[in-house]
Amino acid sequence: MKFLLTSGGISNKSIHDALVGMLGKPISDSNALCIPTAMYGHPWVGPGVKAWEFISGNSEDHMVGLGWKSVGVLELTALPSIGEDRWVPLVQKTDVLLVAGGDALYLCHWMRQSGLADLLPSLHTVYVGLSAGSMVMAPNIGEFFVGWTPPTGGDEALGLVDFAIFPHLDHEMLPENTMSAAERWAAGMQGPAYAIDDQTAIKVTDGAVEVVTEGHWKLYSP
Repeated sequence: MKFLLTSGGISNKSIHDALVGMLGKPISDSNALCIPTAMYGHPWVGPGVKAWEFISGNSEDHMVGLGWKSVGVLELTALPSIGEDRWVPLVQKTDVLLVAGGDALYLCHWMRQSGLADLLPSLHTVYVGLSAGSMVMAPNIGEFFVGWTPPTGGDEALGLVDFAIFPHLDHEMLPENTMSAAERWAAGMQGPAYAIDDQTAIKVTDGAVEVVTEGHWKLYSP
């Protein structure tokens, strides 16, 4: 599987071009599924109008509204109540998963409960994460970002990449997301950790990691 892990979505031409390159064909020829689940776990973005804006392509992240050949909705909280034959083939044949931000541990919980977490490593799909949708791929997210508490506690995520992500670096609406805060967060992580702003994404193809940016970022090594 290929990962394009963003802080702010498809926010500039460099990230857009990286996405097209990973798809290997135009966006207008590609089928997408959007996953809004993380939004429901975070009080700032769901449920309500923000979830609708993401699904309808009217949000500022420029993910769903890029001009896909088709866009469907995959709501992870619903999947445990329907048969796998209803949704697994749909996921397997889609070109890209567009995964919204919100609460990373809530998303992680429902990725596991739904069975999507087990399916992801076998897919040839491009996975595009936004904020929490990117953070969930890490081994853990760090106490700084724990909001919704999973039944088992802790801050463990899926571990499908070997680094952690501190998103929205120096964002004007998140005054606590400073470089000094990122340094303190990184000091508590067990592996490599990236602090990235909304003009930056991390591209992972066959385990090779590349930073795609028109902004600023920093890698903290353990």
